[in-house]
Amino acid sequence: MHVRSIGGGTSSQQIKLNHAVVMAKLGEVKSALESLQLAPPPSEQLGQNKLSYTDFWQEREQGIHKMIKEYISVVEKNIDDTKANVDSLKEQDEAITRT
Repeated sequence: MHVRSIGGGTSSQQIKLNHAVVMAKLGEVKSALESLQLAPPPSEQLGQNKLSYTDFWQEREQGIHKMIKEYISVVEKNIDDTKANVDSLKEQDEAITRT
């Protein structure tokens, strides 16, 4: 984490946020997330098999694929929210130091 504690006493303690480093790390996380791919289950390779196991397998694979897509969506939203919060913290800090 790129938050640094400055000062020795409890009343004069400051937390310093390195905006550029945090934003760069969030960019790395988003890039890694975008490279995460899971191919949908290849149902056409099963041919005309109608075994109970193949039906179960297809449903399970479709469920896993759906959960991963939902997970990626949630993580992308968390990254975007975190970026907005970090920007807000930076703006608040700049406003405080100006006054």
